Amino acid sequence: MPDGAGAGKTAGRESFGSRLGRAMADRGPLCVGIDPHPALLQRWGLGDDAAGLERFSLTVLEAVASLAAAVKPQVALYERHGSAGMAVLERTLAAAAEASVLTIADAKRGDIGSTMAAYADAWLRDGSALAADSVTLSPYLGFESLRPALDLAADTGRGVFVLALTSNPEGASVQHVGGADSVARRITAAAAAENSRYDGSLGSVGLVVGATVGSALTELKLDLAAVRGPILAPGLGAQGATAADLRRTFGAAYSQVLGTSSRDILSAGPEPKALQDAARRTLDELLSA
Repeated sequence: MPDGAGAGKTAGRESFGSRLGRAMADRGPLCVGIDPHPALLQRWGLGDDAAGLERFSLTVLEAVASLAAAVKPQVALYERHGSAGMAVLERTLAAAAEASVLTIADAKRGDIGSTMAAYADAWLRDGSALAADSVTLSPYLGFESLRPALDLAADTGRGVFVLALTSNPEGASVQHVGGADSVARRITAAAAAENSRYDGSLGSVGLVVGATVGSALTELKLDLAAVRGPILAPGLGAQGATAADLRRTFGAAYSQVLGTSSRDILSAGPEPKALQDAARRTLDELLSA
């Protein structure tokens, strides 16, 4: 990561928010999920093993590297292969860094005290084999329980995406509780406060908000533009959301949205050209929405 000082810098390094903002301006607001589901591996003619996992991951990365502002490996789908799968994830993260593509480790980590510090150390520390540019976090032990990751990310020029409003039906039973003072609203307010440490137009504390949440943002009175952080919006494509839906749902915060597509693009494989074409179509839709 580049060193320096001034706007968008923290601890002498360019912040993740600054780097992501530049990538979105240069390439567009597309994030491609790298989700090696067993059914997809089979569809690609690959084994459900570490070798198939690596071929899948590196093929996706090579195909979309010039189009995506970020890629998002789904950590659970590497973990299921044990240490061999995690070694593939390490190599995938390293290959993305070499290709100058930002990474979001979709690990959804959340714990307290020294355990949270250990998770932060794994995903955000310089020199860690699993270090990504950012990691997804779960705040449901209290937003402040994430402090070790928030502070380490700031120190190393990395970022976090905190689960705020997910599109699974079960999420509402927690995230919507409180009405006008909902759990989701408190999480967004905490993220906004955290981003006050960052200069520039985009902070490094992002939120995960499902692309298919529809009117929930209005109903819960969530001001995502005020968060001044990136919004990771999974659900584009296979889960039913379109770029036009994202524009309607996120409104004034649309410029912060990183539209995320996984299966809709991945199902075009295994030919790299077909993957690239699918990613380009999705990107064009995001840019024209």
